[in-house]
Amino acid sequence: MFSHVMVGVNDLEVSRKFYDALLGTLGIGPGVANKNRYFYRSPTGTFGITTPINGEPATHGNGSTLGFNMASPEQADAFHAAGVANGGTTCEEPPGFRDGAVGKLYLAYVRDPDGNKICALHRPAN
Repeated sequence: MFSHVMVGVNDLEVSRKFYDALLGTLGIGPGVANKNRYFYRSPTGTFGITTPINGEPATHGNGSTLGFNMASPEQADAFHAAGVANGGTTCEEPPGFRDGAVGKLYLAYVRDPDGNKICALHRPAN
């Protein structure tokens, strides 16, 4: 459905360090520089960070969440820990299983250095 996701950041190098560590837990290599952007590519899509082209400060979207698929709860925990260790802050409930209308999910939430909410999501086999 998506070709790419791009988020605005205020300090490109601080955010590159955060996302290099965070996405590294998924086996994705360091961001590839392109002017005022870094791109992270996987076989299924591209994630990018950029300073806003219009020169205005980057802001996070209140109510917005970027979700990344995890292969296991352990990978979600590593993703979350890498984010917190590299300038992010934990948010929502602590990482763990939650039951809801769509079934049982393992979720771990972290905010990046600019406040964007990032979710690690693992759907266990039923």
